[in-house]
Amino acid sequence: MFLVQRVHVKYKDKNKFKYFENKECEFYPCHIEGQNCLFCYCPLYWIPIDCEGEYRVLRNGIVDCSDCTKPHDSDGWDFIQNKLREAFRRR
Repeated sequence: MFLVQRVHVKYKDKNKFKYFENKECEFYPCHIEGQNCLFCYCPLYWIPIDCEGEYRVLRNGIVDCSDCTKPHDSDGWDFIQNKLREAFRRR
């Protein structure tokens, strides 16, 4: 069973659905202070496209995205949406 903790959400702009910051997360900030937590896990990880993020492929073939801040940047929502559209057009 998972317990979901309610947190105060602070929006940085009028497009509230594009930004979520969870300062109460035990891992915050996992990348950068003031990061967008909307995409805590990047939805591009499983899509075989060049995501333009900072990643490296480990010897065992696993992609390590721990240095990437693309989904957490201020334009992260738009970036992810554009990459998803690009990937779906290719299908």
